[in-house]
Order: sequence, then C-alpha cells, then structure tokens
Amino acid sequence: MTEALYTQLLDLACGGLLLTAALALWRVRLAVVVRVFVLQGVALAGLGAVLAIHGVSVQLWAVAAGLLVLRAGVLPYLFSRAAAAEPVRAAARPLVAGSVSLLAVAALTLLAFVVARPLVELAPPGGGKAASAAIPVGVAVVLTGFFVLATRRGALPQLAGLLLMDNGITAVALLTGAGLALLVQAAVALDVLLVLVILQLSATRTRETVGDTDLDELRELRDS
Repeated sequence: MTEALYTQLLDLACGGLLLTAALALWRVRLAVVVRVFVLQGVALAGLGAVLAIHGVSVQLWAVAAGLLVLRAGVLPYLFSRAAAAEPVRAAARPLVAGSVSLLAVAALTLLAFVVARPLVELAPPGGGKAASAAIPVGVAVVLTGFFVLATRRGALPQLAGLLLMDNGITAVALLTGAGLALLVQAAVALDVLLVLVILQLSATRTRETVGDTDLDELRELRDS
C-alpha cells in the first residue's frame, strides 16, 4: 500500500467516525441512533483494518475483526433490544435543538484539534505521522459523547453517549499506537461495562412491569 492510498483510507475511516458521531448527536429517534452506531462500528473496524494493512500486523487484524463483531454487531443489537422495550416517546429528548447540536459538534471538533496538537507534533515521520494527525478525530468523538451525556434525558439516550465515548477512546488508542494488550483490556472493560448497564436497564424495566426479577417468581407468573 502506498503512503498516498494509506492516508486516503485513513482519512475516509476517520471521516466516517466523525460523521456518525454528529449523526448520533443530531438524530433523536433511538432506532435511528442504533443504525448510526452500526455504521460507526464498521468505520472503527475499517480504521483498524487500514492500520493492520499498513503495519502488516496480524494482531491488528484480530483487533479489527473483534471491533467489527462487538461495535457493529453485539453492542448495537443489545442497545436496540433495550430501546425496543421503551415507549415511542422515550426518544433522545435533547435539551438543545438539532441545529445547535451540530454547531456544538463543530466547536468540539475544533477544541479536539487544539487539545490533541501536542500528540500530533510528537508523532514520528511517515505512516506514524499520518495516523497521529487523525488523533483529534478520536478526541472529537469522545467530546461528542460527553456532550450527549450532558444534553440527553433518560438512561438509553445517555447510554448512546457512553457508546460514543467508548468508540472514541478506542480510535485514539489505535491511532496513537498504544500497547495492544492495553487496548484490548480497555476495550473489553468498557464493553463489559456497557453490557452491564444495558442489563441493568432491562432488569429495571422488568421490575417496573412485573414487580420482581427473581427467576423463580417469573417462572410462577408464566405457569399461572
């Protein structure tokens, strides 16, 4: 792969991450947000694949495959299951208008480029420089996730913010060339945390509906 093609593919993957982050903030329907997260998971896996091709790394290929399964498959599916149990009115219910949210994304992106500038300047020349130059995109996705947490009402819309932060942190770890073991451990820990949050939401929903989450009690309800 030539350096020019590598840079173009890297920009395409990072552009997909930033675009889907803006869409997740702009859209309020949870069903649409779930589809956006599927696309963002694909973009994140694509980023890992581009880095794997450029670095000829089997380990990075494994990470890219894992990201595709987790971020584009498992987590959006669990999120959609939790969202399906919510009433239609339980959309994102933003505290700010959609146009203001898009302006906020632009401002947060500019802030990310300012904050991440020292990391970009420390990057080595060549392919490492191209990857480090894209670090602000990952930081922008993390900041967008914080903004979602601050401006959304309800547990599920705020869970979308956690997903955004999770994807942004993973993108930064990939682009900075952080240790693979640390990346895998952090990604697994965040994914487990998100799964636990979703399970807690499901348990709360069950408790509100039938009054208990004990399996024996639920079995008696079925038998009766």
